[in-house]
Amino acid sequence: MTARTRPLAALCLLAALAAGCLARPGGAPVATETATETETVRPSGGSSFERIPRLVRKVEPSVVAILVETSRSQGQGSGVIWGADGTIVTNNHVVADAGSVEVAFADGSRVPAEVVATDPFTDLAVLNAQRDGLPAADFAGQLPEVGELAVAIGNPLGLENTVTAGIISGLNRSVPGAVTQGATALVGLVQTDAPISPGNSGGALVDGQGRVVGINVAYIPPQQSAVSIGFAIPAPTVTDVVRQLLAAGDVEHAYLGIQGATLTPEIADRFDLDADTGVVVLAVEDGSPAAAAGLRPGDVLVALGERPLEQIEDLFGALRGRRPGERVALSLIRDGARQRTPVTLSDRP
Repeated sequence: MTARTRPLAALCLLAALAAGCLARPGGAPVATETATETETVRPSGGSSFERIPRLVRKVEPSVVAILVETSRSQGQGSGVIWGADGTIVTNNHVVADAGSVEVAFADGSRVPAEVVATDPFTDLAVLNAQRDGLPAADFAGQLPEVGELAVAIGNPLGLENTVTAGIISGLNRSVPGAVTQGATALVGLVQTDAPISPGNSGGALVDGQGRVVGINVAYIPPQQSAVSIGFAIPAPTVTDVVRQLLAAGDVEHAYLGIQGATLTPEIADRFDLDADTGVVVLAVEDGSPAAAAGLRPGDVLVALGERPLEQIEDLFGALRGRRPGERVALSLIRDGARQRTPVTLSDRP
């Protein structure tokens, strides 16, 4: 969107971002909902890892490989069957700019598919494959618990039906530096140490009951001193987005209307800001909810509702849980004084 803004200053913010699609290159599809009841996978032995073979046999038919051709190259990713009618969810970045899309199923068959709808703001997309009678996956209705079993199934580096396992490492995570590089979708994620590689994007992260708890979307590579740090879009977000995409072809996103950055001690000293942490407002979009609420450059946002804001990713994550039209209290620091002001969020232009 183009709008006149009032910049506070030009800030140089360095960040590292890693996407989980196969670098040949590819894009990402979106998830769909299913009312299918699934059988609980019960342990055959003592440990959670002893159930993995049976769990994989149950879920693997619902995970597909996505083969993409663009005008310049070919790429691969993964997807999850949302509905028996051929509806499939994947990452938006897997299918972005796709000229043609083909879906490869666990039984070895391949069929053409079309992109039905996409949502770049959550990096999800919905496809329709030319096949019906498919085994739809069961998407969890709530977030998993930290420490529980996590199994990633997908198509890393073109190796179809690859399974890796670990645990849920964290919730409500953001990929470090993602927002400052424009990747606003990479917030509010599930973190796992189940190895995720290029080509896993759009595939399933599954719990010990065989439910999809997330759509794999990104990882931090070893070059950044990371060890098994991967991320998935949580199933409740996937379900909400897919329902909207199937019903209306697009998704509503709560919108505040600022340009902001994580407040650092260096920024606070340079611009004489009376705060230690928060999101500093660099500019306010004309006609936005932020403008209507009286926000101005130099304000430091410290909470949206009851959710603290310590970095810019926190703000995007907090907005992800809100709806357009919702009225919420915004806590900020201005001229050394803390104050609360109500703001009515709008839909993203």
